[in-house]
Amino acid sequence: MSRKHLLSAFAMWAVLAAVALAQTPYKALIVDGQNGHDWKATTPVLKRVLEETELFSVDVATSPPKGEDMSGFKPDFAAYDVVVSNYQGDEWPEETEQALVDYVAGGGGLVIYHFACAAFPKWKEYNEMIGLGGWGGRNEKDGPYVRWRDGKVVRDMTPGRGGGHGPMQPFQIVVRNPDHPITKGLPEKFMHVPDELYGWLRGPAKNLTVLATAFAPKAKGGSDEHEPLLFTVAYGKGRVFQNALGHTAEELKSVAFIATFQRGAEWAASGKVTQDVPDDFPGPDEASVRE
Repeated sequence: MSRKHLLSAFAMWAVLAAVALAQTPYKALIVDGQNGHDWKATTPVLKRVLEETELFSVDVATSPPKGEDMSGFKPDFAAYDVVVSNYQGDEWPEETEQALVDYVAGGGGLVIYHFACAAFPKWKEYNEMIGLGGWGGRNEKDGPYVRWRDGKVVRDMTPGRGGGHGPMQPFQIVVRNPDHPITKGLPEKFMHVPDELYGWLRGPAKNLTVLATAFAPKAKGGSDEHEPLLFTVAYGKGRVFQNALGHTAEELKSVAFIATFQRGAEWAASGKVTQDVPDDFPGPDEASVRE
């Protein structure tokens, strides 16, 4: 191919790529910059996973490093259909916190990914938005544990810590609300790769809908309870989805994570899910992985 034809082909590809980007129905913003987990490795994967649906164009807002001046960190949340939090660290400026509250309450979508549930333990509105959180000194003063017992949600005010998990372990996820757009069409039970199985999450749990749980056996450092790992919260006019899966980029290869994250982000952005359940979605006995 001649240089002229090569340049022409590249120009056409660039035009098509720009058109495809312009046609993506939703704008997503991933917020990172501080986290007790490896956000530098997971954010690129989260971005790619959203973009591969062809439903999202994705930007990233990265905060200053821990301990540095945060006064200039002011993402324009209102410019997006959904905000994905991969952040756990220093407090934000009051103006930025209020902007997120106004954004979600006004109808914006928010996705809480894994350890973002440990962020901002003292921020009342954040804890109401995420429904359940852990670590950061959370305990019974912050709200109940949410358990699934005898076919229903139980709010348990037993005193104790907020947040914990045993060693990395594979676990089966059980859908508890098969009619919700995020879980509609998924198998009742499906396997996930070895991961942190979050337990003892607690918080205000207002307007919270449990979508799926996993049993955390005491023999493997768990609570011996069916722990909520996928759930939603209604906050004002906004939609919040929390996905507790995905400790590192390795665990983000799990199709159980990929599909529920993609579907949850679309629901948070729009209130609906148009994606089909992928052919490689796992069944009840064996996890499925995409390299």
